Amino acid sequence: MLELPIITVSGSPVEMGRAYGQALRGPIRDFVAQRQRAAKVYLYERGIRDQAALENLGAQCLAKLAGWNRDDWMEFMATAEAAGVTAPALYTAGNMTDVRDILVLGSMRAEAEGCTTAHVGTALSATGEVLASQTWDLNPTDLDYVVAVHRQPTKGPATWSITCAGCPSLVGMNEYGVAVGTTNIKTRGSRVGIPYLSLLHRALQAPTRAAAEAVFTNGPRAAAHTSWVADAQGVTDLECTADHVVRRDTVSGPLYRTNHCLDAGHSALEGEAATASSKARLAKAGTTLKAGQISVEGLRALFADRSAGVDSINRYEEDAQGTTTNACFIGIPAQRRLHACRGPADRGRWLTFAF
Repeated sequence: MLELPIITVSGSPVEMGRAYGQALRGPIRDFVAQRQRAAKVYLYERGIRDQAALENLGAQCLAKLAGWNRDDWMEFMATAEAAGVTAPALYTAGNMTDVRDILVLGSMRAEAEGCTTAHVGTALSATGEVLASQTWDLNPTDLDYVVAVHRQPTKGPATWSITCAGCPSLVGMNEYGVAVGTTNIKTRGSRVGIPYLSLLHRALQAPTRAAAEAVFTNGPRAAAHTSWVADAQGVTDLECTADHVVRRDTVSGPLYRTNHCLDAGHSALEGEAATASSKARLAKAGTTLKAGQISVEGLRALFADRSAGVDSINRYEEDAQGTTTNACFIGIPAQRRLHACRGPADRGRWLTFAF
């Protein structure tokens, strides 16, 4: 079984960043190197030979973060310094999907990468509690760097998050029972701004679901992503391009999403048809959630599903699709509790984290 490493940091933003970088110095350096190799291939396939342009855009986004949220910028800079890597290199590596979209989106083609979300409100939950969950699917080479980070700041809520070594939060929950996560979409119009990991990291510090939503809706977004925010009352799905947001919630039914836009206006900006994988995963999630009586065990079974082969929700490296399930997350905001594993749902050891 794949084990999920756990890192605990505490103190001021700089103290937490320094401890994070020191604890994972080797993995962070290796993560940056392998992401740079992957980026070189990605750019080469699109006729771009100037990899320095990618990191330059990452540096510009990092400079935006310094003005938008100084504490998070200070934490990140301390992480990079302690790990012995340059801050632009680490920021570009962690936010690769957004930064590369700024550079190459005009000539992009559809990719098989992406995630699957599955959320239900109280009416469809077996226990009457909101359940918010997702798989996190990306590069197979990222699997070695997936970690759980427990932050105990001197100011603001304690948080649990799942992410890659050295990166800001990707999916997680805070001590108030506010949970956040994301899936990747691609639309034209990407620009220098705040990439998705920094938006998620800031939203995870919010005291309420409304405040977390505002981070995504009001923040100067760099590129398209979907984000979700959950609390004990429900889940909100935000389909975001760089300059537009479509909001949905669990009041009218379950929420589920893969890696293509559901809004017609956003779909027109994609420029590519949804992949077979994205459509198959969306259909499977929808059928399962609409049946109701959804439980933590049922979500784990959904995330382990292999009924559609390489187009299944559960994605293996040996599928040779360029994507694997790197982690799974199931949050129960009312309990301030979450379950997570590293890797596919049937190959990772599930752990429970609580406040």
